Amino acid sequence: MDEKTEELRDLFVDVTGGETVTEEQEEGRGSLASDENVDERLRETVSQMRAQLGFATSLDDETLVEVVRGFYSDDSDADIGRRVDERPKTVARARTDLHLLRDTDTDPPFDFESFREALDETDDTDVLADRFDVSASTVRRYRRVVEAQREIRRVNDRFRDEFENLLQDRELTERLTADAQEDGLDEATEGQEVDVDF
Repeated sequence: MDEKTEELRDLFVDVTGGETVTEEQEEGRGSLASDENVDERLRETVSQMRAQLGFATSLDDETLVEVVRGFYSDDSDADIGRRVDERPKTVARARTDLHLLRDTDTDPPFDFESFREALDETDDTDVLADRFDVSASTVRRYRRVVEAQREIRRVNDRFRDEFENLLQDRELTERLTADAQEDGLDEATEGQEVDVDF
């Protein structure tokens, strides 16, 4: 430590009465979303969907938030099911309630457009199962998908937009924070001697 650094250190100790140079900073009050804030807003959106549209699923809002997060992380229904301790079929039904459809949801073992038109003619599961030569459970599954698609159009896809905005904001926050920390450290240490002991 050179003479100038030693003088600065002594001055610091005299002024502050302590030898610790750094201390914890309070969390800033920015607009960047925290995980807790995102989860809270996701719960609000899920709750609003339940109130406005009604859900077939019996999963609670907390679990449905995990389904939303899993879906946007590209996790399979089986992966999400393991995390929330539910069967993949239950997760798939919950996703449909949440308007979170996968490509496979609209790829049945029959002509989907014909099936959609047939639903306008009859709601009888057995009749539809006979007509498309599939099981009653398959008819029920794809009926839920068609109903979800119609709901999505009716509400202008606003709930999925909300989910995506919330989760993309969080991803952006994490990226910006990581970049800012790296840039800030690079700038702060550029041309500096960083191996100094007080």
